[in-house]
Amino acid sequence: MPRRELLTPAERESLLTIPSTEAERIRHYTLNRVDLGFIRQHRWDYNRLGVAIQLCYLWYPGRVLGRGEIPPAALLAMVAAQLKTTAAMWDQYAARDQTRREHQQEVVRQAGLPLFSRTHFRELVTWLIPTAMQTVQGIVLVQAMIEEIRSRRLVLPPGRVLELIAAQATTRADRQVFVQLTAPLAAEQRRGLDALLELRPGTPYSQLAWLRMSPGAPSARSVLTHISRLQVIRDLGLPADIERLVHHNRLLRLAREGAQTAVYQLKEYGPTRRYATLVAIVLEALATLTDETLDLHDRLIGRFFAKSKYKHAQQFAEAAPALHETVQLFVKVGSALVEAKANDADLFAAIETVLPWETFAARIAEAATFATVRKSDALGLLGDHYGQLRRYAPALSRRSSSRRRRPWRRSSMGSIRCVR
Repeated sequence: MPRRELLTPAERESLLTIPSTEAERIRHYTLNRVDLGFIRQHRWDYNRLGVAIQLCYLWYPGRVLGRGEIPPAALLAMVAAQLKTTAAMWDQYAARDQTRREHQQEVVRQAGLPLFSRTHFRELVTWLIPTAMQTVQGIVLVQAMIEEIRSRRLVLPPGRVLELIAAQATTRADRQVFVQLTAPLAAEQRRGLDALLELRPGTPYSQLAWLRMSPGAPSARSVLTHISRLQVIRDLGLPADIERLVHHNRLLRLAREGAQTAVYQLKEYGPTRRYATLVAIVLEALATLTDETLDLHDRLIGRFFAKSKYKHAQQFAEAAPALHETVQLFVKVGSALVEAKANDADLFAAIETVLPWETFAARIAEAATFATVRKSDALGLLGDHYGQLRRYAPALSRRSSSRRRRPWRRSSMGSIRCVR
């Protein structure tokens, strides 16, 4: 199986390149009297240009000039100007690879930088492991290693060697992560994790697959199902704060790799790797289920409000025609009363000219019901949904109050944080 690539081609190309800005080139590649004295010990302008370029490569980025490598035109022009020659001399120098190798040895001795050896290789693998325990990004590991090599004043090895060091450090860090997540587990907890890989009774899928299922539409049943999944994870009895034993980046990466691995493949893992992967998956599932359960609850409450508001609006809309008719009737009654008052007539008789007194009394009672509908708001109708809320609220409250430790959750940036 081919080794996984730590760096993309673009990242690989950007690591050991020559500075692109004039300010950086002036800072790194200005020759002093000692440099010029060493360079002028060589005959012919093209040899002096070649030695100067190799010296510049050792200064920054700190590596030797590769075979057949052509320096950037801006660097050639800058160095040639300091030597009072032309950049075209490089073509003559590049044609003689043996001369390049001989000058390379001289330049390394002149710079006083030891060449990279197997001892340095092993030391750097060990040095890089703590960083690899915190991140899995290849570019971060290689950049940290390059800075360390420069601080030790060593000649940088080729890029493939840097990647190999990072790969070995990552592999060793993986093993340490597996051990740290597995060591605290008791035998019963390991059996519980293994049981997650078995089929769930009466279903064609495993217990682990059931834990990671989508919550579906918001409903009391969905909330109860998610709470039961959370209870299964709680029943595993994982050690408290086990997620704090390793860096959250490592834990997140292990959980994501496990999520992309089939159950039969997890069964084929060695015990240490299998249990560590299952712990990471379970912790990730715990965070996801917690988020989704709270989200289902929020969406249900929002649905209850929406339904109450709609029902209130419907009630008012249904009462509108009768309310309009009642208002018109009372306008007629009011007009009759005003006219009777102006003529000193009997007010009660004026009302009865519009409609019988018994009907008038009934219409007043009916108008009182319209006023009640108009005065109330949607909050008064929330009680209609109490039955659905009552189905899961006790279980949700017990789950919140009996949680012994805080699960880790994903923030908006994708990292893992603790629920307070």
